[in-house]
Amino acid sequence: MSHAPKNSLVRSATARWAGTLAKGEGRLSTDSRVLADACYSFPTRFAHAPGTNPEELIAAAHAGCYAMALAYALDQAGAPPQHIEVSAALALETGAGGPNVAGIHLRVQAQVPGLDEAAFVALARQAEHTCLVSRLLDVAVTLDAALTAAT
Repeated sequence: MSHAPKNSLVRSATARWAGTLAKGEGRLSTDSRVLADACYSFPTRFAHAPGTNPEELIAAAHAGCYAMALAYALDQAGAPPQHIEVSAALALETGAGGPNVAGIHLRVQAQVPGLDEAAFVALARQAEHTCLVSRLLDVAVTLDAALTAAT
């Protein structure tokens, strides 16, 4: 990756799309192969058809990242968690200007022996601000674009 700073860890995914927006279909894959040709399409994104969509993947990434950030914050506070469960609900609105993410709501439940509710809530708020995905909109976006010939 030519735009990655030195000492950075690069994670990659690939999207392939064939056809129009409304009638086409795509496949998503990650270098780790956790996602391998996962189907996505207009109906999986804007309706409830089987398959995935970018917003669902963002919600999953946010839930996973936040769970790790909270585990770290709790451990650093001397209260290691036994169990953390996080759900992330991403609200997608569509309008004249196109789709827009209206917000993400995180819901967390945890088992942390010896920690009271007020301390837990304070650490949960701290983790909200240290989670990488929570801060993602502040990151620079770079783009390499190339037109290829049809086959």
